[in-house]
Amino acid sequence: MTPTFIWDLDGTLLDSYEAILAGIQETYEQFNLSYDREEVRNFILRYSVKDLLVRDADQYGLDSEELNRVRASSLKEKNTQIPLMDGAREILAWTAEQGIQNFVYTHKSDNAFQVLADLGIAQHFTEILTSDSGFARKPSPEALLYLINKYQLDKANTYYVGDRLLDVETAIRAGISSINLQIDGLEKNLKIDTLRDIMYIFSK
Repeated sequence: MTPTFIWDLDGTLLDSYEAILAGIQETYEQFNLSYDREEVRNFILRYSVKDLLVRDADQYGLDSEELNRVRASSLKEKNTQIPLMDGAREILAWTAEQGIQNFVYTHKSDNAFQVLADLGIAQHFTEILTSDSGFARKPSPEALLYLINKYQLDKANTYYVGDRLLDVETAIRAGISSINLQIDGLEKNLKIDTLRDIMYIFSK
């Protein structure tokens, strides 16, 4: 059976964590907040940038929405600096050759459309869902179930490809399997070292 892939973006197809961290650091400097790069990185990998901003806004008596507006503006300026992950262009070209359908579900905002267009890969995706699409955030399976139902995807052959435990949890809640660049040792999850591994797994 031909698989279907639903992709996360940051840390999965886009090597964007440096730009994200730089945007957060600029925001924190603007608001005179302390910034521990490693702690912030670990937190957003486990949870999300939004959760980080809510946590720190509460701690310092600030408006998390205002923090996020400043951060989003800073990140938008850095969009042109975001490269693809190693093997991303190859794996997407391979899916096109194989007739494999691709989708995106990301916590990234609608600026994801511009980033994907600038990188020349937007044409690979049937539909792209972002944090602005109106679905409950991960680990809610709402967005994945929307795609599964709308396109009548076979759950047994649909995979959510990500880089965090949150992505694995979202896939499992949607009743599909996960492919993950970081997380190992969980049922219904395939750990890969690079995106190229996907070609070898599904060419067997």
